[in-house]
Amino acid sequence: MIYRENTILGRPVSVIGFGGAAISGEGGGYGFGDLSEAAAETLLRRSWDMGINLYDTAPIYGFGLSEERLGKFLPKDAIIVTKGGVDWHSTRRVNMSNDPKIIEKMLLESLKRLKREFIDVYMIHWPDKNVDIRRPLEILRKYQEKSVIAQVGLCNTNLEDLTKAKDVGPITCLQSELNVLNTKSFDDLKDEWKKYFSMGWGTLDKGILSGRVTENRKFDESDARSWAPWWNKKDVVKKIEKIKQLETILSDYKISLTQYCLHFNLNLYGISTTLIGSKTEKDLLNMSSHLQNIPNMATMKEVYERWSS
Repeated sequence: MIYRENTILGRPVSVIGFGGAAISGEGGGYGFGDLSEAAAETLLRRSWDMGINLYDTAPIYGFGLSEERLGKFLPKDAIIVTKGGVDWHSTRRVNMSNDPKIIEKMLLESLKRLKREFIDVYMIHWPDKNVDIRRPLEILRKYQEKSVIAQVGLCNTNLEDLTKAKDVGPITCLQSELNVLNTKSFDDLKDEWKKYFSMGWGTLDKGILSGRVTENRKFDESDARSWAPWWNKKDVVKKIEKIKQLETILSDYKISLTQYCLHFNLNLYGISTTLIGSKTEKDLLNMSSHLQNIPNMATMKEVYERWSS
């Protein structure tokens, strides 16, 4: 594993972070298909042994199951990133709100599921146009002062909310989608994100960039890709065709698609940690092997320019 020194979190952090939605299994909510508890335990322990030390999760991943499994199977010195703002009713109908009372309730519930007295990084999951971002952050500041939260961050944020957030106190961590197909979230923040501990989700765009998703692939009912409105087959087909063009260019340079995607985030963009949602040990080992082979950055830029033109 490769680590980067980090003054914000106060310790070296693995450049690959574990995406916790992958282990939400049969819990439902936002997840990617069944994964038994035994398989989740093996996967988490193997990832730790490989050197991954940052684990990203959220309550909506498996309706709490992802957090529960992290709490059961990870050592206490693992870096945990979780979030608040995407809650659900007793009927499991999703409720997205940054109301301070909801954020406080979700924080306390996450602590119980994770079996922890504090959380390394707690983030507001999504912007909420109905709630001024400063209101939930005031709650999080109180818990930060009590050492219940180490660092406060914003996930999927925008420049307006990031600016407002500074009125309440320093934001140290940001997380947004980032991959070769979508850089908009980071681009919209201008160069602001470079001042923070930055995490990118969607590194392999939910399997499209790993080759696991084909035009006719069927997904289990427990896989969000079988029902979510953001998973549009026409868009998926377009992306697959575009990636085929990228692979053709990459073959000229003897760079694999996975290798390019990892280093696009970590070295061409330069974020702190990129999140990978692996469901098998084989996937983890594959990521690790591609991580070690760092392509020439001038070549990476040349590939991207050819493909984007």
